[in-house]
Amino acid sequence: MEKNQNVSRAVIQRLPRYYRHLSELKEQGEERISSRKLAEMLGLTASQIRQDFNCFGGFGQQGYGYSIDKLCEGLEEILGLKQERTAVLVGAGNLGRALIKNFNFESNGFRLLCAFDSDRMAIGHGMNGITVRDVSELYGYVDQNKPDIAVLTVPADCAPQIARELVAHGIRGLWNFTGQDLHLENLGIPVENVHFSDNLMTLCYQVNQSEQNNM
Repeated sequence: MEKNQNVSRAVIQRLPRYYRHLSELKEQGEERISSRKLAEMLGLTASQIRQDFNCFGGFGQQGYGYSIDKLCEGLEEILGLKQERTAVLVGAGNLGRALIKNFNFESNGFRLLCAFDSDRMAIGHGMNGITVRDVSELYGYVDQNKPDIAVLTVPADCAPQIARELVAHGIRGLWNFTGQDLHLENLGIPVENVHFSDNLMTLCYQVNQSEQNNM
């Protein structure tokens, strides 16, 4: 399948949802799916799904639907899930430890190498095979091991400086949970800024709308 360099961010953000649901169907032994059925699962329209897939050359056959196995393979290629990319986590506090313990990095395209923190009580401890190192070793470790991305779970006030230093040492992407929006587009570095509050406020709006519509 061909990659289209002009694919919108909205389309790209839907691809992981497609992959997640299709992978579940594959595990259940399903072999084919129509755009209509997939749309029902995701709360989208069939035409939207077809348009999204057509950005990458299309996957289906008219009147025959999609091969789930080929869809999964195609999405893995598009998303780069088979490229053995690596990550480090900076900030082994409550959120950082929760990610180490509960999030499956490898099934989402990255192998977590290690974590870093300044808390003497955390340094040296291991979780799920990941050792917490002294943050003073961070940049030397990045220079030597060349991880692709860094996961930031540090306090917001120190996030911009750490992000710039990491980029200077070769980090090529940031998954940012600090609550501080980071924008490094001028450096050519993609950043995913995660704000739990945004999701919750969006849900609050939707609940309010639902209540108003039912009045």
